[in-house]
Amino acid sequence: MVDTTTRKSMAIPLTAFAAGAVVALLVGVFGRLHDPTLSGTTTLGYPTVLAMKTVVATAIGVLVVVQVVTALWIYGKLGIRAPAWLGTAHRTTGATALLLTLFVAYHCLWSLGLEVGSLPDGEKVSTRTLVHGLLGCTVLGAMVVKLVAVRSRRAPGWFLPVAGGLLFSLLVLAILTSAAWYIGAKGWPGAPG
Repeated sequence: MVDTTTRKSMAIPLTAFAAGAVVALLVGVFGRLHDPTLSGTTTLGYPTVLAMKTVVATAIGVLVVVQVVTALWIYGKLGIRAPAWLGTAHRTTGATALLLTLFVAYHCLWSLGLEVGSLPDGEKVSTRTLVHGLLGCTVLGAMVVKLVAVRSRRAPGWFLPVAGGLLFSLLVLAILTSAAWYIGAKGWPGAPG
């Protein structure tokens, strides 16, 4: 016989993963159907939207590494006692990374959309561009899962580290297929004008 408390607690991660999948799918559909435009976006003074996104995505990369280190520290995995302020620092860097990720995602979706196959001019969409776009959509879905995991007190103990690890992995892959590629191909973006 199945324990109802186990089923009840498993409903939280299952619902969160389902909601995350729906968000990722809807974002992908929007990105595919939306007519990309630069209106409504900003470059923060950088020469292009791509240059700006590279700088902000690099900052996100630093913040998510800080998130992993502080989480390990808070949960006693580093063998060093966590100071009282560390929880606040962890939440602050997490919220900042979340807001910056939404900022970059907006600029990706609004200015570039989700291109598959060929562009209107007949140029083929690169595999890197397609993979990056799909990763970006799944990052937004994984953010939903992570937010549920952080807020849930009745979910199984494995849910928060799995949700955090999934989001971290997807963000790193998205950054590698965008900012790391850009820096490798064009160098570090020039300072804002």
